[in-house]
Amino acid sequence: MCPTEPDRANKAAAGSGDRSWREEAAAAGSLRQVDLDRGTNGWASPPGDLFHLRARGYFSGGGGKRGKAPSAAEWLLRPAGVDWLRSHARLDHVLARDDNPVAAAFRRARLRKDPTAHFLLAVNLQVPGRPDAYSAVFYFAAEAPIPPDSLLGRFVHGDDAYRNARFKIANRIVKGPWIVRATVGNYAACLLGRALTCRYHKGDDYLEIDVDIGSSAIASAILHLALGAVTAVTIDMGFLVESQSEEELPERLFGAVRIAQMEMSAAKYVELPPDEAMPETAGRAGAGFRVSSAKVVNHSRQQEHAGGKAGRSMSLPERERGGK
Repeated sequence: MCPTEPDRANKAAAGSGDRSWREEAAAAGSLRQVDLDRGTNGWASPPGDLFHLRARGYFSGGGGKRGKAPSAAEWLLRPAGVDWLRSHARLDHVLARDDNPVAAAFRRARLRKDPTAHFLLAVNLQVPGRPDAYSAVFYFAAEAPIPPDSLLGRFVHGDDAYRNARFKIANRIVKGPWIVRATVGNYAACLLGRALTCRYHKGDDYLEIDVDIGSSAIASAILHLALGAVTAVTIDMGFLVESQSEEELPERLFGAVRIAQMEMSAAKYVELPPDEAMPETAGRAGAGFRVSSAKVVNHSRQQEHAGGKAGRSMSLPERERGGK
């Protein structure tokens, strides 16, 4: 496949013959990248047209018909790696962790003023379990500024009530037992912010969405059904900001990932210090962030109210410099 223009610019910024920061980040994630059609125990990037999303005319169509169509455009953001993690407590706010290699690659790119390292968005699907909790973390990068008046821009910079009303997942079972296909198929598209507890961690150059699957008994049951056959399941997940008016159509994915027949044992163990080890408050509470289990928690507004550098969300490069 020929490299895209952003890929060429990315490599030029990193230096001739060097990997781009996004390639470095993808290689650093704990789950390996595999071939889209033949790969197993890894992740790949499915094309956008595999997902049926709200098309133009969805709200204005006559006869009460609301049409969906394959997405005509690629994702708004670029894939930047996947982590499959486990720990003895829930992993919150993984982008703030010093031992996160994907975030570290982004920080280094920002510090050297790489023109393609603008913004990092992470979706952290938190899977409850005993004795260990798991997290599947999907990273997506903006290689150009996100227009603030775009649907994605309003989602990134808006409050958590807006995000909860808009954050949507579209699932597609590519391969798997019929019971998994039948069950997950009933929930092919879902507003995650309405169905589950989502916690949002916002910095100057990143947004992390922590999705607590354990907050819904139905979601937990469906997930554990799928996990029971996980080595036989390949699933596509597309993430988007839901369009809720004709002017916002057509819908576009901001990112998509294929998880192919993943092994539970492939999860990387993350050691948490004692102060982060409580199952219900396992997030990183330092570095100017508060962690709450509330359904809607506007972290960015809390920090603005506190004022000062210690009371706001730092960018990832600031973390690299120790907040100076």
